[in-house]
Amino acid sequence: MERIINRRTGNAVIIPMDHGVTVGPIKGIGSVKAMANAVASGGADAAVVHKGAAAFGHRGYGRDLGLIIHLSASTALGPDPNDKVLVATVEEALKLGADGVSVQVNVGAENEGRMLSTLGEISRTCQEWGMPLLAMMYPRGKRIKDEYDPEAVAHAARVGAELGADIVKTSYTGDPDSFARVIEGCPVPLVIAGGPKVESELDLLVMVERAIDAGAHGVAIGRNVFQAEDPVLTTRRICKVVHEGMSASEAAQITTAE
Repeated sequence: MERIINRRTGNAVIIPMDHGVTVGPIKGIGSVKAMANAVASGGADAAVVHKGAAAFGHRGYGRDLGLIIHLSASTALGPDPNDKVLVATVEEALKLGADGVSVQVNVGAENEGRMLSTLGEISRTCQEWGMPLLAMMYPRGKRIKDEYDPEAVAHAARVGAELGADIVKTSYTGDPDSFARVIEGCPVPLVIAGGPKVESELDLLVMVERAIDAGAHGVAIGRNVFQAEDPVLTTRRICKVVHEGMSASEAAQITTAE
């Protein structure tokens, strides 16, 4: 866990770069290796990638960066992008030198039952190997009217904790008060997703600041980092908020990635 969650602060800055399976080689992750170097230089604690990306170049370059292998997947081209299936195993991740694994569950989706079963099985295997498990828990599906509804988000987060996740990633509900209730119901460290591309970097930093103030243990932000104008600088600014308690406005004033 110390390869993922900063021992000094108890928080984590995780950069998911598993989007290549979901939506293809979008801007920012044409080279996962180059972007991993960039976010590592900015101070990120860990990155999330699929097994192929890890195999073709995670180790041996740049600053040390925790490696989380994402075990589930779907594509935007498929009949149901919310239906996540298992595409790798904990044992494969171990052989790649991973520090943790992650699984996504869309609570409320048509195939929720199978995804929950997968999470339970992966949790059991992780316990056997001592492998940290990040559960990406979102309320998504035909019955979900608002995937940012605090009650729905709290339910999804609690499911992840109940089924054995060491860290839960979920959506920020939009304000500190409602998100504090989500955190209150989740007995394991919770990190926020980055959500859709934001209008400005200050908006992103404000969201991070408010989530941390509410009790979040960090962030797992993908495209709002790797598609930023300067991913190294953006990562550094987020790290200042997450690990040093800097305000969003103060972090936005940082002009160097050093």
